[in-house]
Amino acid sequence: MSMAPRTDTQSSAAHVADRHDLIRVHGARVNNLRDVSIEIPKRRLTVFTGVSGSGKSSLVFHTIAAESQRLINETYSAFVQGFMPTLARPEVDVLDGLTTAIIVDQQRMGADPRSTVGTVTDTNAMLRILFSRLGKPHIGPPSAYAFNVPSVRASGAITVERGAKKTVKATFSRTGGMCVRCEGRGTVSDIDLTQLYDDSKSIAEGAFTIPGWKSDSFWTVRVYAESGLLDPDKPIRKFTKKEMQDFLYREPTKVKVEGVNLTYEGLIPKIQKSMLSKDKEAMQPHIRAFVERAVTFATCPECEGTRLSEGARSSKIKRISIADACAMEIRDLATWVGGLSEPSVAPLLTTLHQTLESFVEIGLGYLSLDRAAGTLSGGEAQRVKMIRHLGSSLTDTTYVFDEPTAGLHPHDIQRMNDLLLRLRDKGNTVLVVEHKPQTIAIADHVVDLGPGAGTAGGTVCFEGTVEGLRAGGTITGRHLDDRAGLKETVRTPTGTLEIRGASTHNLRNVDVDVPLGVLCVVTGVAGSGKSSLLHGSLPSSAGVVSVDQAPIRGSRRSNPATYTGVLDPIRKAFAKVNGVKPGLFSANSEGACPTCNGAGVIYTDLAMMAGVATTCEDCEGKRYQPAVLEYRLGGRDISEVLAMSVAEAEEFFGDGEAGTPAAHRILKRLDDVGLGYLNLGQPLTTLSGGERQRLKLATHMAEKGGVYVLDEPTAGLHLADVEQLLGLLDRLVDSGKSVLVIEHHQAVMAHADWIIDLGPGAGHDGGRIVFEGTPADLVAARSTLTGEHLAAYVGS
Repeated sequence: MSMAPRTDTQSSAAHVADRHDLIRVHGARVNNLRDVSIEIPKRRLTVFTGVSGSGKSSLVFHTIAAESQRLINETYSAFVQGFMPTLARPEVDVLDGLTTAIIVDQQRMGADPRSTVGTVTDTNAMLRILFSRLGKPHIGPPSAYAFNVPSVRASGAITVERGAKKTVKATFSRTGGMCVRCEGRGTVSDIDLTQLYDDSKSIAEGAFTIPGWKSDSFWTVRVYAESGLLDPDKPIRKFTKKEMQDFLYREPTKVKVEGVNLTYEGLIPKIQKSMLSKDKEAMQPHIRAFVERAVTFATCPECEGTRLSEGARSSKIKRISIADACAMEIRDLATWVGGLSEPSVAPLLTTLHQTLESFVEIGLGYLSLDRAAGTLSGGEAQRVKMIRHLGSSLTDTTYVFDEPTAGLHPHDIQRMNDLLLRLRDKGNTVLVVEHKPQTIAIADHVVDLGPGAGTAGGTVCFEGTVEGLRAGGTITGRHLDDRAGLKETVRTPTGTLEIRGASTHNLRNVDVDVPLGVLCVVTGVAGSGKSSLLHGSLPSSAGVVSVDQAPIRGSRRSNPATYTGVLDPIRKAFAKVNGVKPGLFSANSEGACPTCNGAGVIYTDLAMMAGVATTCEDCEGKRYQPAVLEYRLGGRDISEVLAMSVAEAEEFFGDGEAGTPAAHRILKRLDDVGLGYLNLGQPLTTLSGGERQRLKLATHMAEKGGVYVLDEPTAGLHLADVEQLLGLLDRLVDSGKSVLVIEHHQAVMAHADWIIDLGPGAGHDGGRIVFEGTPADLVAARSTLTGEHLAAYVGS
């Protein structure tokens, strides 16, 4: 290889292009940001800190990254932009020096049950090509190995319009790899009809017991009652054979209800399409609870859970089928692929091996490609998204990460830090929203937002180095070196919950007695089997209330008042005092402003350009009809109540004329989890990840059950908020509850009464109990990775 000699004719003066070494933000006002102005150095690692809800995501994701994406989208033609998501310009005066932004967030992946780790990373696509070239016997093209592609055959006459029209006979076939029985889902379901309806009642009497199926619902109950196919006044158990067939299995049929054309469909296919075709992990909690009651899911007996047809399973390379390859742990699959040598597919093997090695490098070698994407934790999902960027040759790119250490054991955080530094050292700008001190410590530049959350936040409290942050006096700076000490005395268990022979996922026939009446922490490296032990092995009779990491879902109409149910007693209190119906006080029902339909704003669609939202002139953004706002409770109308913070509302509904015990109890729980600053009517779409987690926790605290299982409750929490969480966990235990926590945060481990440590590694290297006992015993023994890190944390 020869290179031409280089003659450096440039002057020693700096080039004008080198001046653009900062990302400048001036006057940012997105969400709760208060005219924020900062300058972020390029090609450096900048960490954004601050309490949950202080404005970190608003600045990094909704301002800097959002504007970068919008500007990139504008480079495409109007035709292409019509197929892309429309993005509005963030509310900011100046954004200068932006580069292409790659966002790696914690949004869960794959609501579709056919979405797997292999499909979302395109690894399955490469495997399908490999097997279509080398698999014996050869069964067809790559689609023959795809569980998302059904086999299709067709024949008939087609008309060719070329010169004189000519009708010819044609046949068409496509070989797919989808299992016919389970349609590529890997599981089959059986529905318990007694959970769908009460057969002693008629449809008119409210026989349906399906969530959301109200008697006045036009699209569900009324289409059955008024279709003319069934007698709505006859008890379901007295239906004739034909009526029962129509009721349960009838094919989609057009019917007219009150002059409106609707589609009638049998109950079983309707439920399968509306609920069972969705990923169970992505469902709302009450819908998921119904599905778990009404449906039994079993491994498909035909494909044995592989999702693939018999033909796809029969084709093998060195005695390994594509189903076997997808079921392997990725680190084992990487070894197998590395051992294949075939010149005809050498480029494919190289790329596939590099991708699989990236999984191992990022700490996900314990996953398998057939793992459903919806079952990944937020941290795992984020690291899976990082896979495609690890080997990228792009430089001068802005990488934006949302708590990349979420779900990581302290042992794994150093590996993540190395990856962030590697991206920076290639010449990229790395922006990280983070709470963990270990990651804050490696920052070149720190931006601390606050001082509080919500309306008390939204300003830059500190900019500079990590050492400057420590001496800066901000909340983050004061808590950066916080260390929780081991308890001097621990609680005595009041009983035990026996788990015997647990073998879910990678668990190896685990026997363990989980203590009750105490704070018990289950820990271990990512992939060691913690969630499998608590979520998959606890007996259903234990009265478990589970608060997992699934995100809460809701539209821009949803808010803390609707999600927690506190709006119901408030509406009833307004109705009782004013002698009217509760429905008037719902912005989604009778009381809604007719102009904006209760949204408070009017949206104008501008095709490929960002839509415009303007405040409704009739209700001035209050969402209600003027007549509804005439009704008052304690001197306030319903819109003023929804504008209150949780803390204000708790005091307002505590006593006096507006005293409403049912509302006060819910508001008290919200305040207990540290959400006193939230407005009752604030859209859920504006809440941060930590706020959503705590909102969910507050809602579950109302459920009846003696055992609480919390999955990483410190996710998204600032160092200062962890102390408040520990106080909440203590109050739960002191009230007679048993609290089991899956956690990596050393402060929670140190505060525990009992620790169960799984490991020693991940995947097939884990699944065993490596320690049971008190935190003090774990620190003294230092026999596990957790013990070593906890000892270092508490300074032992």
